Amino acid sequence: MPTKTALVTGASSGIGEVTALKLQELGYTVYGAARRTDRLHKLAESGIRPLAMDVTDDASMQAGIKKITAETDRIDALVNIAGYGSYGALEDVALDEARYQFEVNVFGAIRLTQLALPHMRAQRAGTVVNITSMGGKIYTPLGGWYHGTKFALEALSDCLRLEAKPFGIDVVVIEPGGISTEWGAIAADKLEKSSADGAYAAQAAAVASSLRSEANATRNSPPSVIAATIGKAVTARRPKTRYAKGFGARPLIALRGILPDRGFDRVISRAVGLPR
Repeated sequence: MPTKTALVTGASSGIGEVTALKLQELGYTVYGAARRTDRLHKLAESGIRPLAMDVTDDASMQAGIKKITAETDRIDALVNIAGYGSYGALEDVALDEARYQFEVNVFGAIRLTQLALPHMRAQRAGTVVNITSMGGKIYTPLGGWYHGTKFALEALSDCLRLEAKPFGIDVVVIEPGGISTEWGAIAADKLEKSSADGAYAAQAAAVASSLRSEANATRNSPPSVIAATIGKAVTARRPKTRYAKGFGARPLIALRGILPDRGFDRVISRAVGLPR
């Protein structure tokens, strides 16, 4: 049997970096993709194949898939991790920033999937893993654009799962909860840039503080929890359609399903310390 090949985006840090190493451990030939290959030196030293790729640049995505298939003649797992959190009041966030959030978190993942699918169909096998978030099932104040991307990726993944099934391709959604990465601090910076002044300043201060606190929380799960889940999904004969893993993911998603909207509004508002 030929060695299986995996492409992991967002591999320069956090979940992506640990996932690339995990899949290599499982026997895959792994391509770790990021905009800046200088941040992939550590992975390259471990045998991961670095790949310069910007998920908002179609030419770089096409070139990446072409390189992988030319070198290995296959692609067995596509793990769409690249993404970021752009927080700010819907009224405040510039539409250019909102569009870029969708370009990275949604259109980049789906375009790369479009490019990988013909190769998986030819093999009659493959797994597409889309990293959404518990934020694809719940919501937080001043996170509308970010949550919008994750809700969208959840829906697109469901549709793709039905479309790809006849070709032996699995589509899996991973919904991380609180994970120890740079994500919270980056989201807080974006929030303050958009809404630190003006009508939403008090909310912005509370939510930014909550995001930074969450980013540094000792209770958060390590990225290895998500990497292990991805490894389990791509090696399973019949993977689950969804895996909610990491601190708070399962209880918060369950709570959203139980509480009415306004009840959940109150829970989330208290959790982030919104002024009353």
